[in-house]
Amino acid sequence: MFDLTQSTQDTAPSSSQRAIRIEATNHEGSLLGKNVSPAKFAAGKEAGFAFADILFAIDLGNEIVLGDAFPDWRGNIYDIQMIPDMSTLVEWKPGLDSVIGDYWLKDGTPVPICPRNLVRKMVARLEYLGYAATVAVEIEATLFEESVQEARKVGYRDLTPLGGSTGATYHLARSSDWVDYMDAVVDRLDRVGITWEAWTDEAAAGQTELNLAPTDPVRLCDNWARTRQVMREVAFERGHTVSFMAKPTAGFGQGAHINLSLQSDGVNQFFAEDGPSELMRHAVGGLLATMPGATSIVFPQITSYRRLVDLTGPPTTVSWGINNKTAAVRAVCGHPKYSRLEYRLPGADVNPYLAIAGVLAGVLAGIERRIAPPEQVTDMAWCLPDSVGVTRIPDTMSKAGAALDADPLLREYLGDEFVDFWVASRRWEWMEFHTKGGDPFAELSQWESTRYFEFP
Repeated sequence: MFDLTQSTQDTAPSSSQRAIRIEATNHEGSLLGKNVSPAKFAAGKEAGFAFADILFAIDLGNEIVLGDAFPDWRGNIYDIQMIPDMSTLVEWKPGLDSVIGDYWLKDGTPVPICPRNLVRKMVARLEYLGYAATVAVEIEATLFEESVQEARKVGYRDLTPLGGSTGATYHLARSSDWVDYMDAVVDRLDRVGITWEAWTDEAAAGQTELNLAPTDPVRLCDNWARTRQVMREVAFERGHTVSFMAKPTAGFGQGAHINLSLQSDGVNQFFAEDGPSELMRHAVGGLLATMPGATSIVFPQITSYRRLVDLTGPPTTVSWGINNKTAAVRAVCGHPKYSRLEYRLPGADVNPYLAIAGVLAGVLAGIERRIAPPEQVTDMAWCLPDSVGVTRIPDTMSKAGAALDADPLLREYLGDEFVDFWVASRRWEWMEFHTKGGDPFAELSQWESTRYFEFP
């Protein structure tokens, strides 16, 4: 029913390239790939390039994960094919082209746990209903003066924030090293064809927010993954380091707000003169109905849950409200073009593709089942007492994993294979934390800094 064939748009490699880097994320959100020669690329770009499927069975500590639900690699490490999407081919830098691909099985079917294929599956289902999604993201990251080698030597602790030791949103008093870094980042984005809209300082010392322009879901995910790579490479080149951890220090956390609207024949279907359209209300209903389970997907790491502190910025309740930035879903209403939903839950450490797939799954569930949302929260959505009937967001990896495991909607839309695989991988992550030195009572443990600072 839902066509997942590759784009027919073909972009030719640049004439001066010495290598082509083929890329895709694994489930953890790490950008993986290999560099191939122009001759090798020409020979394999249609059939794909072999990657060992064990890439889905290795955790961030480089350990083999036992007990997951992607079983074909057991006993034998099979190859899966990464087939490049030629519409993503760009000149990354002189001599190096870059292309993003999807993981496919040898029988020609998509790998069911491939993050990019999950997004494409959700997009195809929306198209079947007559809708096209437009998505944007606000990426937060923290910059440090030290090089990544220096950061490694001190266990990523007690680093010096780039741009000064104070944090104040929208502040223009950052020192030139911070400004020069961001200028270099957006210059690189311009050169690789990623459209950005704004950047500013954020609440924490050294923290920045970079907003990517709205586009279709797959392209947005590609741009998001590449932007994080650009920010890393620019930091390395300048002798600095950058982290997308949910909390790289014991202070403020950092998120990745997703903005979404649906169009039909070019008309924004979330707009209505008198507030949320019926379609927007159903989308909200689906997002809230799936939010406890989706928390596991958008909070992938132990540190992700340390952001859930009332009054510090991230949402802590399964809630929505019109123009309410304390709620988990903010509805922006009243404008034919800009009416949209802002999904404020994900941390900066999220896999872009899984985040968007999870959000679209919730939207689809709401639309297809006409799920009515609960009453909106018109006051502050933090610190709400149990008596008001608003549910708290699952605040541990175990609670969120259990919620996803039990969620019939996310199982239907994302597939049992993905849900079983993801839940097993999070149980493994929980076990690694609790058996190899993680401290659940610390504001931020050394185990977390070592494991997550450079990843995804």
